Amino acid sequence: MAFNGDEGTVVSLNDASRWTANYRKTVPAGDIIAHFIGKEKLLDILNQEDCVGARIYYGIGDDGKKNLILVGAEANENDMVDGIIIERLFPCPPLCSGKNSLNS
Repeated sequence: MAFNGDEGTVVSLNDASRWTANYRKTVPAGDIIAHFIGKEKLLDILNQEDCVGARIYYGIGDDGKKNLILVGAEANENDMVDGIIIERLFPCPPLCSGKNSLNS
């Protein structure tokens, strides 16, 4: 299968809320439940030549905290490891949205 840039599925708020609640039930109170990436950094990845999307890896930093690593992906499904790789996203908590059905 080759990527075409239209991968992923739009889901309802009801489904997304249920799934994030399921995750929050598996982690201790106060643990990271989300990360934020700025628009410009996301566009830096997506605007690379031959990039059709991004792959998101789970990671644990040297400080022992959860993180996400984003890298561009080509249509042939390969990561663009010689391109821009983004990490050190802003974790929630402490940098969370106001209470909503996705985070509380």
